[in-house]
This record gives sequence, C-alpha cells and structure tokens, in this order.
Amino acid sequence: MNPSTPYRCAVIGNPIAHSLSPDIHHAFAQALDLPVQYERILCTADDFDNRVAEFFAQGGRGLNITVPFKERAFTLSQKHCQPRAQLAGAVNTLWVADQQLHGDNTDGEGLVVDLQRLGKELKGQRVLLIGAGGAARGVALPLLAAGAQSLKIINRSPERAHQLLQQLEQQLTQQPLGSQPSLASGGLQDTAGQWDVVINATSASLDNDRPEHGTISYASQALAYDMVYGAKPTAFMQTAQQQGAAQCVDGLGMLVEQAASSFAIWFGQRPPTTAIRAQLRQQLFSSS
Repeated sequence: MNPSTPYRCAVIGNPIAHSLSPDIHHAFAQALDLPVQYERILCTADDFDNRVAEFFAQGGRGLNITVPFKERAFTLSQKHCQPRAQLAGAVNTLWVADQQLHGDNTDGEGLVVDLQRLGKELKGQRVLLIGAGGAARGVALPLLAAGAQSLKIINRSPERAHQLLQQLEQQLTQQPLGSQPSLASGGLQDTAGQWDVVINATSASLDNDRPEHGTISYASQALAYDMVYGAKPTAFMQTAQQQGAAQCVDGLGMLVEQAASSFAIWFGQRPPTTAIRAQLRQQLFSSS
C-alpha cells in the first residue's frame, strides 16, 4: 500500500453515533505518524455479516465491534479466535491474516494495562468481580493471567456466576497458568472476604443506580474500579469510597487501553495513551 493512502479502519455497531473510537484511533495514528482513516459504520443485524465481509474485501485493515454485534463477530471469527475471546464468547476486534478472519477481545488486556497504570499490579491480589455478563466474561481470564491470587465472581443470578466460573476452570485446564488461583462464585450478597481489587462489570452505573451487592471489606490500599465512566464518580465508586476503598476509578482508561490493544494488533506497535485519555477526560468535564 502507498504510505500516502490511508489505512482504513472502523467501528461497527448500532447505535454508533456516540462512539469515541474515531477520536481515539485518529489520536493514536497521529502520535505514530500513520495515515489512518477511521469511521463509524451503522449496521442492522441482518446486514452485519455482509458489511464485515465487504469491509475487508475492500481492503479494510481493522474493525472494532461494539453493541450489539460482539457475539456475532465471535461466531464469524470463531475458528481463529484468541483464548480470551473464546471464553468471553465475544469479539471486539477483527482483522484478516492469511485470508482468514481473526478475532480477539481486548477488553481484559485494556483493563489490566489501566490497572497497572494506576499502580495496581495484580500479582498476588484478591479480586472480586461483580457481574457475569459480557463485560465480566471479557476480563476474567486476563485478570488471572496477570497473576491474581484469587478471583470471586458474584452476580444477581448466582447461576450465571457459577456458569462463568465453570467455563473459566475449563479454559484453565486447557491452558494452565503458572500457579493455580483460587476461584469462587456466588450471588450479589456473597461478598465475604477481604479484597484488594473490586471491579464492577455490571451496567448499573449507566443509570446511576447504586449497586445491590453486599457490604464489601476493602483491604488496605484497595482499588475499586467501575467499567462505566462519566464526568462524575459513579454510584458504585461513591459506595466503594464509603466502604473504605483507598482508590476509586472509572473505566475511561480501560476504554482507551483496549483501543490501544486493538491498534497494536493491526499495526504492530502500541500507541501512547496519556494525551488522548486526558483529552477525553476534559471533554467529559466540559459536557457535564
């Protein structure tokens, strides 16, 4: 490809107008001096497969997937999916290699990198994961791969938490880690224990609802992390602070870092994230 011809990338979803992905990826491209044209693609469920095929047939470099098509993207790329995407049953990053469609889920890596940025290395840490839906499924294996000592998954429906735990155990049987972490699951009130990292992977904060989980015992220097982000601390963050979390953070950093992971898959180098994260934070404050 002529270096002056932009690499074509995009995010596909429905709705899509709100997506910050073009802002993020254009900032990445500028930082690395790469010609990238990144667009939003609005798509219907009936047309998703065709739009993906058309995008890559026309020379598309990389495609991000957002609601509600992550599971469909997983089905399309299942033969060439990364293990973390297999566990999630969802894909947010597509690309073509050797004429085959490949898929990955970079959410968990984005979360781990952001936690490291915040000074929270996961090795030896006790992690409580609230939620068992798509967001939780995307981060469970990367949290363990980063060295978490223990992971407990709690959910409104305990059965879904148990199911995710069983799938996680099966994945670890196929691809064992260096050390065997302690795993558990339960309902939202099953918060017994002391936790170093507590992650809210539910959508409650989108409606500013206070979490329905039981009282959480935060260890010294514990971090509470909400995957939802906004101009003000979320209801989960406010509750965590009241219950003793030393550090309460929203998911804006994860949004940027998972995008950086996608960019690195497509272009072979991870872009700097500090400037665009600060820019997006300022935009949130300005719009509030």
